[in-house]
Amino acid sequence: MTSRVTSTPFSVLDRSRTRQGRAEGEALRDTVAFARLAEELGYHRFWVSEHHGVPGVAGSAPTVLAAAVAAATDRVGTGGVMLPNHQPLVVAEQFGVLAALYPDRIDMGLGRSVGFTNGIRRALGRDKEAADDFGAQLAELLGYFTGRQQAHPQVHARPAEGLYVPAFVLATGAGATVAAEAGLPLVIAAVLGEDRMLEAIERYRAAFRPSAQAELPYVVVAGTVAVADTTERAGRLLVPEAWSSAYSRTHGVFPPLEPAEEIEARTMSPRERERYEESMRGHIHGTEQEVTAALDALIERSGADEVLVTTSTYDRAGMLDSYRRLARLAHLSDAPGTRGSATAPPRGSAELAGAH
Repeated sequence: MTSRVTSTPFSVLDRSRTRQGRAEGEALRDTVAFARLAEELGYHRFWVSEHHGVPGVAGSAPTVLAAAVAAATDRVGTGGVMLPNHQPLVVAEQFGVLAALYPDRIDMGLGRSVGFTNGIRRALGRDKEAADDFGAQLAELLGYFTGRQQAHPQVHARPAEGLYVPAFVLATGAGATVAAEAGLPLVIAAVLGEDRMLEAIERYRAAFRPSAQAELPYVVVAGTVAVADTTERAGRLLVPEAWSSAYSRTHGVFPPLEPAEEIEARTMSPRERERYEESMRGHIHGTEQEVTAALDALIERSGADEVLVTTSTYDRAGMLDSYRRLARLAHLSDAPGTRGSATAPPRGSAELAGAH
């Protein structure tokens, strides 16, 4: 029986995580270099992310970073642009420029999160309630590409209008319904637990409406995967990100990544320890054999059409080795026409345009 792992596309989301004692610019340059390697290894697509005012993340302007990656690779996207932080017209113009410069090579991943803190939201001119209008913002944005948006009559996005840029909706729960109603591919992670994720996927597939973007539901399951020669070494790759997450939840600041040995030697408060142990759970890690079995099971349970991997750690060499091992166990380099072959999900017919 063919392994689901070897027949499923794997992609990469890199958040340009900063490391203790290293310049933020180094993290951005590392992202571009990593994108080249990911492409050589056979990963399907490479996405970058958006975070504002976060000490541990250098990627604050995903469309700008995507342009740098696109200049070095064959396919890039965003995972994603947080639409409530921006005016849809500006997002359409930015992606229009990218798509005009790099035809058929740009993906548009869109999320509904707002700024990390009250101060950042005020600086962006947004509040928490901005996420409530995500469906309308998404419709307006897509309308700028078709020329059919109605929010601002007679306003056109140049050079976006008439261009096709594959759009994906990032969701944890409620966003899955928005993706289904818009007829867009869904990108989802088990942030709220795997059962909640699987329920959201089921709702998405049941409610999906074919559109000009996609004829059928398309599910991208996102998560952390760490592979090493031993289970213990793979687990240690998770430590720096788990501590950053725990620290952010107990102190309100998301810090740069620190070496695993420093974190393991640290005396944590009971609350920090609880959050840290929570952050260490729910990820796939282990040897190549263990990870293959775990991914096979996840793909079977979710019916994933694609897996999006995001793995952050202080040990850069260990992280890159993990991605090499993952590419090997998934036989990514064996895929025909690997380089430059990443495509969007099947599009709807011309007659379906505007169906969503």
